[in-house]
Amino acid sequence: MSSSSSPSLKFTVRRCQPELVAPAEPTPRHVLPLSDIDDQDGLRFQIPFVQFYSNERSMAGKDPVNVIRLALAQTLVFYYPFAGRLRETTGRKLVVDCTGEGVMFIEADAAVTLEQFGDTLQPPFPCFQQLLYDVPGSEGVTDSPLLLFQVTRLMCGGFVLAIRLNHTMSDGAGMKLFMNALAEMARGAREPSVPPVWRRELLMSRDPPRITCIHREMEQVPDTNEGYFTTSFEDNMVLRSFFFGPIEIAALRRMVPHHFRNCSTFDIITACIWRCRTKALEINARDDVRLMVIVNARGRFNPPLPVGYYGNAFAYPSAVTTAGELCENPFGYVVELVNKVKGEVTEEYMHSVADLFVTKGRCLFTTVRSLIVSDLRHFNLRGIDFGWGKALYGGVAKAGAGPFLGAIYYMSHTNAKGEEGRVIPIWLPGKAMNKFAYELDDLLGRNQNQLWTGPSVKMSTLYAEAFP
Repeated sequence: MSSSSSPSLKFTVRRCQPELVAPAEPTPRHVLPLSDIDDQDGLRFQIPFVQFYSNERSMAGKDPVNVIRLALAQTLVFYYPFAGRLRETTGRKLVVDCTGEGVMFIEADAAVTLEQFGDTLQPPFPCFQQLLYDVPGSEGVTDSPLLLFQVTRLMCGGFVLAIRLNHTMSDGAGMKLFMNALAEMARGAREPSVPPVWRRELLMSRDPPRITCIHREMEQVPDTNEGYFTTSFEDNMVLRSFFFGPIEIAALRRMVPHHFRNCSTFDIITACIWRCRTKALEINARDDVRLMVIVNARGRFNPPLPVGYYGNAFAYPSAVTTAGELCENPFGYVVELVNKVKGEVTEEYMHSVADLFVTKGRCLFTTVRSLIVSDLRHFNLRGIDFGWGKALYGGVAKAGAGPFLGAIYYMSHTNAKGEEGRVIPIWLPGKAMNKFAYELDDLLGRNQNQLWTGPSVKMSTLYAEAFP
């Protein structure tokens, strides 16, 4: 069996001093409020993305650092709010002070080649803290740069682009718009093919606010499972990636009843992970468990939100059942729960949840016995081309949503065998991770641990590694 990338790989990264990249031209100076979807508690964190690119002969003599830095300055002319800083006002309302200060940028070189990462690129990535350096003092939600870029040249001529995004500014769809514009500028365009649209007032609360829908994703419930996977970073947490290709998907689809065979691949993979994870965590059979599915609401408005809208425009409706019902019912029961919950998001639902955030102090989603699932495949982050072709890997750098580790992301991926599928990074306590892998293989009728094709890393290793 061919090897995978491993956190045991160590290498040195030499970084230049962080700098601020400002818009290439003067931009408006004013204050813009975020929407009431943007500034909820659950989005007040930084989310890391990473893109790996190989050497491209046609780009010989061109430096990816300079190309991306110049393109970034040009892109910020159009996406100028990113060059500002967030401020918190009355009622914890977040606004962007469009100061034009710029985004943070780091130039770096690493003594490593792409080949040394192994035959598949997926989270966890070795020495990732060196590929995306958290500049001290820059991590805050307010009064800090809204984007951090690090471009790291590799010895083989390839490079790594790592990005840290303040999630209150954009969701996956919005980030893709920005990255597409950046790539277009890098390839010589003078303006984005899709003009950015701010229009955050479209997702402001109503006056007066009125909660008209049921939002079980926002219920505050007691944690009755002592020792259960908490929302804090703990030393025993392990990160692994799991690959779902044609073989795994076919095995799961055979378990779905005939009358429900038109369900999506997302539905069956999500049902599989939710069940296996619940078993692995050994949750009391009588306790409620909660699945929240990220649903892009752009097309659920009438008329739809503007094409260039790059703010957060999603909800995460919740399916709730007991751990016993989830684990003991036929697999089709779980698939149907997933399928049904996706349809709950409407224009009225979005207005209702915005009203809820204003009414209840921009509250946090339910974290107890919860799993959040976000499908990023449709944004094709691998397809972002700065002139060096498509990325070998493009997507989030790890699972989790800030301090809440129970969030997972689906990304398009090609495994070492050349099979197209989805790679899904997951955080779990070490003991639960082993049980999860066992339950997954059991559900698929495979030997233990055969599905896991990626490395794992302990939380203590990931967050305590010293920088040179």
